[in-house]
This record gives sequence, C-alpha cells and structure tokens, in this order.
Amino acid sequence: MARLPGALELPAVTSDRLTDRISLGVLARIVPRDLVDEVLAETRRLEQRKRLLPARVVVYFTMAMCLFFDDDYDEVMRRLVGTLRWLGSWKGDWKVPSTGAISQARTRLGPEPLKLLFERVAVPVAGLGTKGAWLGSRRLVAVDGVHLDTADTPENADAFGRFSHGPKTAAFPQVHVVALAECGTHAVFAAAIGAYTSDERSLAATLFDACEPGMLLTADRNFYGYGLWQQALATGADLLWRVNANLTLPVIRALPDGSYLSLLIDPKIPVARRGQLIADARAGHAPPTESALPVRVIEYSVPDHEENGTSELICLITNILDPTDVAAIELATSYHERWEIESTFDEIKTHQRGEKRVLRSKNPELVKQEIWALLLTHYAIRSLMIEAADEADIDPDRLSFMRTLRITRRQVTDQADFSP
Repeated sequence: MARLPGALELPAVTSDRLTDRISLGVLARIVPRDLVDEVLAETRRLEQRKRLLPARVVVYFTMAMCLFFDDDYDEVMRRLVGTLRWLGSWKGDWKVPSTGAISQARTRLGPEPLKLLFERVAVPVAGLGTKGAWLGSRRLVAVDGVHLDTADTPENADAFGRFSHGPKTAAFPQVHVVALAECGTHAVFAAAIGAYTSDERSLAATLFDACEPGMLLTADRNFYGYGLWQQALATGADLLWRVNANLTLPVIRALPDGSYLSLLIDPKIPVARRGQLIADARAGHAPPTESALPVRVIEYSVPDHEENGTSELICLITNILDPTDVAAIELATSYHERWEIESTFDEIKTHQRGEKRVLRSKNPELVKQEIWALLLTHYAIRSLMIEAADEADIDPDRLSFMRTLRITRRQVTDQADFSP
C-alpha cells in the first residue's frame, strides 16, 4: 500500500538517540532533514560532539514552537517526542531538556540557519491551474509590511524600538517585517526583518531579487518612489502600484479603455527640462530612460468605508502600456487582489501566533530566529493547502487555514515522521 505523505512508519528499535528521530510530521515534506543538515553545515552549526539537543532538533523545535504558541518550551518538546515514547523506539535514559537547556540550544543555533532554510524552501507555489493566482499568464504577487509585538525586554526595546505618539507609548517593542507573497495562495516567498522605525521601501528593495519576468507585482501607495520603481522594473517583472493622487502624471495620450499614457520623471530633473520631456513625449519621441519612464495610468473611484456618499480616488500606474494586452478594468480588479497579503499577515499574526500574543523570544537574535521559523511554518502549511486545492480543482481561498493548522498540529503529535 502506498504511504501517504508524512504518514507513520515503524522503525526497528535501534541504539539511535531519540533526537535522531524527531521530525515534524507532514511539515517534514516541505523542510526535509537532508536540507536542514545541508543548511546547518553551510552556517557552521553542526556539532562536533553529541548533545542532548542537536542543532537539527532545535530547527524542528523552533518550527513546532510556532505551531504551539500557547505551550511552554518543555511542553512543545514533549509534543515532539510523545509519540516516540509510546512506540518504545528510543532509550529510556533520555529526558525532556529543561527550559534553560532549550533556550541555550536556541542561542547556539541563532537565526541564520532558519533564515537560510526559508530562503531555500520558500518559492512561489501556484501552478498554472491554480485558481485565483493569475492575471492571464502573469503571477499575481504583492509586497507589504506588518509589525509584530515582541517580548518586552530591554534588549528587544533597544534593537527594535516601539510605537510612540506624544506621551503614549506601546506596551511592547515591535519588529517590522516586509514580505512578498502570492496573492492567490498566500504563500510568503521572500521577507526582510527590521526595527519598528525601519523604512518600508528600504526593506522592500532587499526583496526584489525574488521577482522575475512573468510576475505582476502590486504595491500600495506607501511604496512608490522613483528609485524603487526603477529597481523593481529592472527585475523584469510587470508592476501595478498605487500612487498618491497628487503625484504629477501628465497626460501624454488617452487610451480607448479609459486609461492614459504618462511619464514618471526623475525628481532630480529641473522643472524647465521636465516640460521639454513632456512636450517631446506628446510629439511621439521616447524620453531618455535616465530621465523619465513611460507608464500607463488607471484612475477610478470607490465608495469610502463610511458609505456616506463620498468616494476615494484610486490612482494606479503600470508598465503594461498596451490596453489590448490587459484592459484597465482587469488591472483595477487585479490590484484589489493585493489585499490578500493582508489576509496572509492576519493568518500569521492572529490565527497561527494567536490573537494579542507576542513573540516569546527575549533577545533580538532569537526574535529573528522565531520570525523565520514562523514564516517557514506558515509557508509549509500553505504549500500543503495548495496541493489539496489543486488536486480538488478549487480556489485555495475556499480552504480553511485554521482547519489546516489544526490538522498540522495533530500530525506533529499523532504521527512521528521517521526520516531514513
């Protein structure tokens, strides 16, 4: 009989250490043991001597820790080893390490292996048939940022800072995470971590290596800057960004679908020169790329959230200049798929971590480790959901993240995954 992914196999009782057999059930398919060992070797975290908690086990522990936020360290470890104890597949002289020992093991590991693991594992997962993930042949992706509360310690406060407004100060330090995610699958495939006051654009700029031709990258109005637009454009991806309605966008030529061609002019260009660039463009002359970039503008209004009869002007710019390639209405509709990244952050902050919970790590290096483990675990769960959705030929949005999370938690405790 074929074995289901992550299902239970009973090994012969050997002299192996218990910690040689710890894994994460179905999640081990996404983060296999061989890859963990490869990353540990690259980051020089492999032990020279046998420890109660080898580095490989600590990697899987940090992921399990991000599945069971309500449990303390030793309880998370008990969940990992409980099935092995019941099977009698390990020696009785091994005991669950103390909280202090686990903390020391996490400190030895540091954030680098989890960061590298995420970078190796996390890639866009939508297949060509994945519903809701594409605009024609273009993969819909979004960039955005989120703040996560950390444990209130002097170290975290010094490293990350916290929100303050006049006399009011936030109760917890906050870390700023900027991420790239697929709109249709909620899979985060690139991320950057910074302090609360980190510039969102600067963090986003570090992620553009993950963009490539065939993607349509969406972003809200907080991200636009001439230099950042240039950098994103250089990746070969197509762009669809919202900009402030007061950004100067001269009409070069109106298009039949209601959009119009315009120019983004380098802010360093003198005012007199800008006028000449606009006049030349209207005369049919392409502007020099070092001075200005052609864009297509889509403008439309939406009712505000108060439903009081007023509306909000949405102004989008794109490098897709031909309306016969993608019509303005299709681009406007696709831009609103960008909100799926907000749902992604909600899954991570509210459902996976727990509402109003803070990251448990007490110092900045372990905070970063915990965030990479959190993103890695979320990616693994989402990958499993996409497999299920594609097999059933349904939109991934129809699947429950919470139900999948509960199933994944049961897999950790009910089915030990024995790597060869």
